[in-house]
Amino acid sequence: MKPNLCDIFYGVSLISLASTELSPSHRERVTMNRRGDIPKLSVIMPLYNEKGTITEILNRVLEVPVDKEIIIVDDGSTDGTAEILKAISEESIRVIFHERNLGKGCAIRTALQHARGTLIIIQDGDLEYDPMDYLDLIDAMNEDVGAVYGARNLSDNNTCHLGFRLGVALLSRLSNFLYGLNITDEATCYKLFRSEILKSVNLNCVGFEFCPEITAKLAKKGTKIKEIPISYCPRSFREGKKIRWIDGLTAAWILLRYRLVD
Repeated sequence: MKPNLCDIFYGVSLISLASTELSPSHRERVTMNRRGDIPKLSVIMPLYNEKGTITEILNRVLEVPVDKEIIIVDDGSTDGTAEILKAISEESIRVIFHERNLGKGCAIRTALQHARGTLIIIQDGDLEYDPMDYLDLIDAMNEDVGAVYGARNLSDNNTCHLGFRLGVALLSRLSNFLYGLNITDEATCYKLFRSEILKSVNLNCVGFEFCPEITAKLAKKGTKIKEIPISYCPRSFREGKKIRWIDGLTAAWILLRYRLVD
């Protein structure tokens, strides 16, 4: 097995995060899993420089009424995000610190090593997605489904600009053409997986290529992927959006690459 650069280069510090900066209202609506219990849902949250939104998104995730754990990987943040994480604690939250920025894919791979839930979902650290959509995604996870994708363009509540919509459409059509799928949003963050299926995939992703890699490899395994509409409120680059057009080209290459090689 190839050495995992994500394992080699990060310094790990596991912390149970607290509630001093989080809204107290979530405690009445969420059943926290107890030590030793197996949570239904593992929420994997890769973070890099999200000081302005981390507290709010954590509140929103905690308010979702489902038994869960939250695994945060701070990927070498330099804007004060790490300091916010160190100042709070909560029984259902764990945080892992990368000593330097390695990329979103590396952060996801790190978190997967600690996920205990029967289902796993990816959650960005901004406010573009609504965590309450977890409930619909979970409801859509039938016995014959291995992954449920939250499709942004299937919802009326999607204000993406035209260029972004075209990029998403092209990547989705390429996925469908290469792998015989029928999806409309390959690049969505909200991908819900059965834990055993996601952990059975040998991931090599470092940056944003997690989405095309997991889509390609699930398709080659014959895993059924289902889509449902979700809400989406995109942020601008000025507000901190990190993905760029070059990442779309990389995603297309990853889809082609894994079609051609094992």
